[in-house]
Amino acid sequence: MFKPLVFLVGALLSGPAFAATEVLIVADEFPAMEWLASTLKKQEGIPSRVVAQTNLPPRLADFRAVIVYIHGNLGAPTEQALIDYTRAGGKLIALHHSISSGKRKNAQWFKFLGVALPEGDVDQGGYKWIEPVTLDIVKLAPGHFITTNQVSYPTRIAWRTDGAGTSEESLPGFTLHESEAYLNHVLTEPRPQLLGFRYTDAKSGRVWMQNHAGWIKSADRGWIIYLLPGHSVKDFEQPAYARIVLNAAIWKP
Repeated sequence: MFKPLVFLVGALLSGPAFAATEVLIVADEFPAMEWLASTLKKQEGIPSRVVAQTNLPPRLADFRAVIVYIHGNLGAPTEQALIDYTRAGGKLIALHHSISSGKRKNAQWFKFLGVALPEGDVDQGGYKWIEPVTLDIVKLAPGHFITTNQVSYPTRIAWRTDGAGTSEESLPGFTLHESEAYLNHVLTEPRPQLLGFRYTDAKSGRVWMQNHAGWIKSADRGWIIYLLPGHSVKDFEQPAYARIVLNAAIWKP
Protein backbone atom coordinates (compact mmCIF):
# COMPACT_ATOMS: atom_id res chain seq x y z
CA MET A 1 0.00 0.00 0.00
CA PHE A 2 2.87 2.36 0.77
CA LYS A 3 4.37 2.55 -2.73
CA PRO A 4 1.05 3.12 -4.54
CA LEU A 5 0.17 5.82 -2.00
CA VAL A 6 3.51 7.57 -2.55
CA PHE A 7 3.01 7.34 -6.30
CA LEU A 8 -0.50 8.79 -6.03
CA VAL A 9 0.64 11.71 -3.86
CA GLY A 10 3.55 12.38 -6.21
CA ALA A 11 1.25 12.38 -9.23
CA LEU A 12 -1.16 14.77 -7.54
CA LEU A 13 1.65 17.15 -6.65
CA SER A 14 3.32 17.00 -10.05
CA GLY A 15 0.12 17.52 -12.06
CA PRO A 16 -0.37 21.27 -11.50
CA ALA A 17 3.38 21.93 -11.72
CA PHE A 18 3.54 20.21 -15.12
CA ALA A 19 0.42 21.98 -16.37
CA ALA A 20 1.89 25.34 -15.35
CA THR A 21 4.78 24.85 -17.80
CA GLU A 22 2.43 24.76 -20.79
CA VAL A 23 1.60 27.77 -22.99
CA LEU A 24 -1.88 28.26 -24.40
CA ILE A 25 -2.22 29.90 -27.83
CA VAL A 26 -5.71 31.18 -28.66
CA ALA A 27 -6.03 31.91 -32.38
CA ASP A 28 -8.30 32.18 -35.38
CA GLU A 29 -5.49 32.04 -37.97
CA PHE A 30 -3.44 28.93 -37.37
CA PRO A 31 -0.36 28.51 -39.64
CA ALA A 32 1.68 31.19 -37.86
CA MET A 33 0.67 29.95 -34.42
CA GLU A 34 1.42 26.33 -35.27
CA TRP A 35 4.86 27.48 -36.41
CA LEU A 36 5.27 29.37 -33.13
CA ALA A 37 4.19 26.36 -31.07
CA SER A 38 6.72 24.18 -32.87
CA THR A 39 9.48 26.74 -32.30
CA LEU A 40 8.65 27.03 -28.60
CA LYS A 41 9.07 23.28 -28.29
CA LYS A 42 12.25 23.06 -30.36
CA GLN A 43 14.12 26.00 -28.84
CA GLU A 44 12.82 26.12 -25.27
CA GLY A 45 11.30 22.69 -24.68
CA ILE A 46 8.01 24.37 -23.81
CA PRO A 47 4.84 22.49 -24.70
CA SER A 48 1.94 24.52 -26.01
CA ARG A 49 -1.63 24.05 -27.09
CA VAL A 50 -3.16 25.93 -30.05
CA VAL A 51 -6.95 26.33 -29.80
CA ALA A 52 -9.78 28.37 -31.24
CA GLN A 53 -11.58 30.60 -28.77
CA THR A 54 -14.59 28.29 -29.03
CA ASN A 55 -12.42 25.56 -27.46
CA LEU A 56 -10.99 27.65 -24.64
CA PRO A 57 -9.99 25.45 -21.68
CA PRO A 58 -12.16 26.04 -18.59
CA ARG A 59 -9.15 26.80 -16.36
CA LEU A 60 -6.57 29.22 -17.79
CA ALA A 61 -4.65 29.39 -14.50
CA ASP A 62 -3.00 26.08 -15.46
CA PHE A 63 -0.95 27.84 -18.17
CA ARG A 64 2.34 29.68 -17.66
CA ALA A 65 1.35 32.14 -20.42
CA VAL A 66 -1.57 32.72 -22.78
CA ILE A 67 -0.81 34.02 -26.28
CA VAL A 68 -3.67 35.71 -28.15
CA TYR A 69 -3.71 35.88 -31.96
CA ILE A 70 -7.32 36.62 -32.90
CA HIS A 71 -7.90 38.58 -36.10
CA GLY A 72 -11.68 38.50 -36.16
CA ASN A 73 -14.23 38.97 -33.41
CA LEU A 74 -13.05 38.57 -29.84
CA GLY A 75 -16.02 36.94 -28.14
CA ALA A 76 -17.20 38.41 -24.86
CA PRO A 77 -16.69 35.15 -22.91
CA THR A 78 -13.10 34.90 -24.22
CA GLU A 79 -12.49 38.57 -23.47
CA GLN A 80 -13.62 38.08 -19.87
CA ALA A 81 -11.64 34.86 -19.43
CA LEU A 82 -8.42 36.50 -20.65
CA ILE A 83 -8.91 39.52 -18.41
CA ASP A 84 -9.67 37.38 -15.36
CA TYR A 85 -6.66 35.14 -16.04
CA THR A 86 -4.31 38.10 -16.28
CA ARG A 87 -5.62 40.01 -13.28
CA ALA A 88 -5.33 36.87 -11.15
CA GLY A 89 -1.59 36.63 -11.89
CA GLY A 90 -1.33 35.28 -15.43
CA LYS A 91 0.92 36.45 -18.25
CA LEU A 92 -0.97 37.51 -21.37
CA ILE A 93 0.97 37.92 -24.63
CA ALA A 94 -1.18 39.87 -27.08
CA LEU A 95 0.09 39.72 -30.66
CA HIS A 96 -0.48 41.93 -33.68
CA HIS A 97 -4.22 42.31 -34.35
CA SER A 98 -5.05 41.95 -30.65
CA ILE A 99 -5.15 45.75 -30.96
CA SER A 100 -7.10 46.54 -34.12
CA SER A 101 -10.31 48.28 -35.15
CA GLY A 102 -12.40 45.12 -34.87
CA LYS A 103 -11.87 45.13 -31.10
CA ARG A 104 -13.41 48.58 -30.66
CA LYS A 105 -16.79 46.99 -30.04
CA ASN A 106 -15.53 44.94 -27.09
CA ALA A 107 -16.75 46.43 -23.83
CA GLN A 108 -13.59 46.00 -21.74
CA TRP A 109 -10.65 45.06 -23.98
CA PHE A 110 -9.08 48.42 -24.82
CA LYS A 111 -9.59 49.77 -21.31
CA PHE A 112 -7.93 46.64 -19.94
CA LEU A 113 -4.97 47.06 -22.31
CA GLY A 114 -4.80 50.81 -21.71
CA VAL A 115 -5.03 51.75 -25.38
CA ALA A 116 -7.26 53.74 -27.72
CA LEU A 117 -7.68 53.81 -31.50
CA PRO A 118 -8.81 57.32 -32.41
CA GLU A 119 -11.26 57.82 -35.25
CA GLY A 120 -10.53 60.25 -38.06
CA ASP A 121 -7.85 61.07 -40.59
CA VAL A 122 -4.51 59.39 -40.02
CA ASP A 123 -2.63 62.66 -40.54
CA GLN A 124 -4.64 64.14 -37.67
CA GLY A 125 -3.93 61.24 -35.33
CA GLY A 126 -6.61 58.77 -36.45
CA TYR A 127 -5.87 55.06 -36.41
CA LYS A 128 -5.06 53.35 -39.71
CA TRP A 129 -3.73 49.97 -40.82
CA ILE A 130 -1.67 49.56 -44.00
CA GLU A 131 -0.50 46.35 -45.66
CA PRO A 132 1.62 44.99 -47.22
CA VAL A 133 4.51 47.18 -46.10
CA THR A 134 8.18 47.06 -45.24
CA LEU A 135 8.45 47.69 -41.51
CA ASP A 136 11.59 48.46 -39.53
CA ILE A 137 11.46 47.40 -35.87
CA VAL A 138 13.82 49.07 -33.39
CA LYS A 139 14.90 48.03 -29.90
CA LEU A 140 13.85 50.66 -27.35
CA ALA A 141 14.63 48.72 -24.16
CA PRO A 142 18.34 47.84 -24.20
CA GLY A 143 18.26 46.36 -20.70
CA HIS A 144 15.11 44.26 -20.79
CA PHE A 145 15.15 40.45 -20.96
CA ILE A 146 12.51 40.29 -23.70
CA THR A 147 14.51 42.48 -26.10
CA THR A 148 17.99 41.19 -25.23
CA ASN A 149 18.05 37.49 -24.30
CA GLN A 150 19.68 35.68 -27.26
CA VAL A 151 18.38 38.36 -29.65
CA SER A 152 20.73 39.26 -32.49
CA TYR A 153 19.71 42.45 -34.28
CA PRO A 154 21.02 42.37 -37.86
CA THR A 155 20.91 46.07 -38.67
CA ARG A 156 20.90 49.64 -37.35
CA ILE A 157 17.89 51.88 -37.93
CA ALA A 158 17.72 55.68 -37.85
CA TRP A 159 15.31 56.70 -35.10
CA ARG A 160 13.77 59.78 -33.54
CA THR A 161 11.83 59.26 -30.33
CA ASP A 162 8.11 59.40 -31.23
CA GLY A 163 9.20 60.76 -34.60
CA ALA A 164 9.79 64.16 -32.98
CA GLY A 165 12.65 66.57 -33.50
CA THR A 166 15.33 66.48 -36.18
CA SER A 167 18.19 64.64 -34.48
CA GLU A 168 18.29 60.93 -35.26
CA GLU A 169 20.09 58.17 -33.42
CA SER A 170 21.02 54.74 -34.71
CA LEU A 171 19.35 51.88 -32.86
CA PRO A 172 19.57 48.09 -33.25
CA GLY A 173 16.71 46.60 -35.21
CA PHE A 174 15.44 44.33 -37.96
CA THR A 175 13.26 44.63 -41.04
CA LEU A 176 10.01 42.83 -41.85
CA HIS A 177 8.81 42.50 -45.44
CA GLU A 178 5.19 42.13 -46.59
CA SER A 179 4.11 43.05 -43.08
CA GLU A 180 1.48 45.43 -41.72
CA ALA A 181 1.73 48.85 -40.06
CA TYR A 182 -0.67 49.97 -37.35
CA LEU A 183 -0.50 53.75 -37.16
CA ASN A 184 -1.51 55.88 -34.18
CA HIS A 185 -2.15 53.44 -31.40
CA VAL A 186 -2.61 55.65 -28.35
CA LEU A 187 -1.30 54.36 -25.01
CA THR A 188 -3.63 55.82 -22.39
CA GLU A 189 -1.35 54.95 -19.45
CA PRO A 190 2.44 55.05 -19.03
CA ARG A 191 4.29 51.73 -19.40
CA PRO A 192 7.74 50.38 -20.32
CA GLN A 193 8.18 50.39 -24.08
CA LEU A 194 10.13 47.57 -25.69
CA LEU A 195 9.99 48.18 -29.45
CA GLY A 196 9.25 50.95 -31.91
CA PHE A 197 8.65 50.88 -35.66
CA ARG A 198 9.69 52.98 -38.63
CA TYR A 199 7.51 52.97 -41.73
CA THR A 200 7.85 55.03 -44.92
CA ASP A 201 4.66 55.60 -46.90
CA ALA A 202 5.39 54.69 -50.52
CA LYS A 203 3.00 57.30 -51.99
CA SER A 204 3.68 60.37 -49.87
CA GLY A 205 7.21 59.60 -48.71
CA ARG A 206 6.18 60.40 -45.14
CA VAL A 207 8.19 58.61 -42.50
CA TRP A 208 6.33 57.35 -39.43
CA MET A 209 8.23 56.52 -36.24
CA GLN A 210 6.10 55.33 -33.36
CA ASN A 211 6.99 53.60 -30.12
CA HIS A 212 4.08 51.20 -29.64
CA ALA A 213 5.46 48.13 -31.47
CA GLY A 214 6.11 46.39 -28.16
CA TRP A 215 5.37 47.15 -24.52
CA ILE A 216 4.62 45.60 -21.14
CA LYS A 217 1.99 46.59 -18.60
CA SER A 218 0.98 45.28 -15.20
CA ALA A 219 -2.65 44.31 -14.62
CA ASP A 220 -3.37 43.74 -10.92
CA ARG A 221 -1.30 40.60 -10.12
CA GLY A 222 -0.55 39.76 -13.76
CA TRP A 223 1.18 41.17 -16.82
CA ILE A 224 0.33 42.08 -20.39
CA ILE A 225 2.94 41.97 -23.14
CA TYR A 226 1.99 43.42 -26.52
CA LEU A 227 4.01 42.82 -29.70
CA LEU A 228 2.80 44.49 -32.89
CA PRO A 229 4.45 42.33 -35.62
CA GLY A 230 2.68 39.17 -36.74
CA HIS A 231 0.93 39.88 -40.02
CA SER A 232 1.82 36.39 -41.29
CA VAL A 233 4.17 33.53 -40.56
CA LYS A 234 6.89 35.52 -42.41
CA ASP A 235 7.08 37.97 -39.49
CA PHE A 236 7.59 35.16 -36.99
CA GLU A 237 10.24 33.53 -39.18
CA GLN A 238 12.45 36.62 -38.80
CA PRO A 239 15.02 35.27 -36.27
CA ALA A 240 15.21 38.36 -34.06
CA TYR A 241 11.44 38.65 -33.77
CA ALA A 242 10.98 34.91 -33.20
CA ARG A 243 13.43 35.14 -30.32
CA ILE A 244 11.60 38.15 -28.84
CA VAL A 245 8.30 36.24 -28.85
CA LEU A 246 9.99 33.26 -27.18
CA ASN A 247 11.51 35.59 -24.60
CA ALA A 248 8.06 36.95 -23.81
CA ALA A 249 6.88 33.39 -23.19
CA ILE A 250 9.73 32.56 -20.78
CA TRP A 251 10.09 36.00 -19.13
CA LYS A 252 9.60 35.95 -15.39
CA PRO A 253 8.39 39.35 -14.14
